[in-house]
Amino acid sequence: MYAKLETRTFLAMLVGVSIAFALLMKPFFGPIFWAIAIALIFYPVKQWLTRRMGDRPNINAIVTLLVCIIIVVIPVLGLGAALITEGMGIYQKIQSGEIRPGEYIDQVNQSFPAIQAFLAQFDISFGELRDRAVSVFVGGSQFLAKQALGIGQNTFQFFLGLALMVYLAFFLIRDGQQLVELLIKALPLGDERERLLFAKFAEVTRATVKGNLLIAIIQGALGGVIFWILGISGALLWGVVMAIFSLLPAVGAAIVWIPAAVYLAAIGDVVPAVILAVYGMVVIGLADNLLRPILVGRDTKMPDYLVLLSTLGGLVMFGINGFVMGPLVAALFMAFWGIFIREFGNESTENVPNRATGSAEDD
Repeated sequence: MYAKLETRTFLAMLVGVSIAFALLMKPFFGPIFWAIAIALIFYPVKQWLTRRMGDRPNINAIVTLLVCIIIVVIPVLGLGAALITEGMGIYQKIQSGEIRPGEYIDQVNQSFPAIQAFLAQFDISFGELRDRAVSVFVGGSQFLAKQALGIGQNTFQFFLGLALMVYLAFFLIRDGQQLVELLIKALPLGDERERLLFAKFAEVTRATVKGNLLIAIIQGALGGVIFWILGISGALLWGVVMAIFSLLPAVGAAIVWIPAAVYLAAIGDVVPAVILAVYGMVVIGLADNLLRPILVGRDTKMPDYLVLLSTLGGLVMFGINGFVMGPLVAALFMAFWGIFIREFGNESTENVPNRATGSAEDD
């Protein structure tokens, strides 16, 4: 009796201390999560270095981290700075009246009155739709301006998070395998289940970050290039916006290039409009269908509706980290239920005849 009380008290204290530690780490959730993602994605690089250079954990981890910084961290920082600068410039032009989104929409309406008639069939007011579109456009540029101001005011905090991410990534790359084995020993889920869940975690994280993010970057780059070639203002900004929407199935980059093509046709630039439409359907559209099976793989791909819902939910719950966290939570949800159905569902099915047989014998 006393031994059971000791065990229960210890387990209660263990849960309490674990919750307290999680709350303690909450302010550093972003850097910790991205350090884990970096370690998972670049761990094959560390393994390759180990085969080439021998078992030199510190040197191999440092070289792997330098590769990550050169090909990922520095370009992302540069792109983010350029994006914010571009967004601030557009916001200032909107404030000064140089850019007038409402007039652009009115121009489309005047050139294609059938759009308003089509919307009227579904009791959709073109005026309300116009006002909402303008509000979203202005709000987006205002958001980028606020982000630029916030980063400027919290420069130390930003670089502290960046340094913490790089610091943690080094240790996770170096000692990641040992940490996983330690967690497998500590967690009371059964070693086979734990290995399956850790494998699913790594699989989905790699697929989402390496695959989906790379595909989004490629689609955004393709869109930004054609916007720049056609002389559309803010090509960099629209390229990044297309990259962001490319993460969402059933939405994609078309939400940007289709209105742009319609506007070009409305102002009489028919040839650029046709070029943009054809380029969007053939080049940008097919990039996803061709690259996703190669970079992500069919086995790790969840249903598109689940990816869409989990990504949107993740963005609401976790902010910018949600485009990875959302699908990750959904994948773990499916993995847990898959284990349950495989192990417990089969047991309950097999036990039905036994119970029926037993009850007949008892009678």
